[in-house]
Amino acid sequence: MGVLVFSCSNKDRPQKPDNLIPKSKMSQILFDLYIINGAKGVNRQVFEKRNLKPESYLLAKHKIDSAQFADSNSYWAFDTESYTYIIEEVKSKLESKKKELENLQKIEQSNAKRKRDSLKGLNKSKLKVTDNKNKSKKKQV
Repeated sequence: MGVLVFSCSNKDRPQKPDNLIPKSKMSQILFDLYIINGAKGVNRQVFEKRNLKPESYLLAKHKIDSAQFADSNSYWAFDTESYTYIIEEVKSKLESKKKELENLQKIEQSNAKRKRDSLKGLNKSKLKVTDNKNKSKKKQV
């Protein structure tokens, strides 16, 4: 019976890039990436019709290039503790943004309902006025 033993040595660890993206910036980049991927999943045709390149936008927004992102992502991913921290930051930001959007949606729904209700009230008032005018005309005839 043979036993294979593997070990992770520092040789396997990616070398720290000279232009390593800091954890905080990396979490913001990944947050934006999750948002963009979600939007692409919902609106793929819009992206394709308008020939939008969200990855290029993301790189330009954060003033990085794809190699810098790939190298930094590999470096942080190897360090599970650091990468877990980065992903937890992203998760927290996503949950916060979700709550914010849900609150905005509730406000918009409330405003729309209030508007519909006021329009219904106006329509009922108009009907009463119209009915009263019609009744007055009938009485005069």
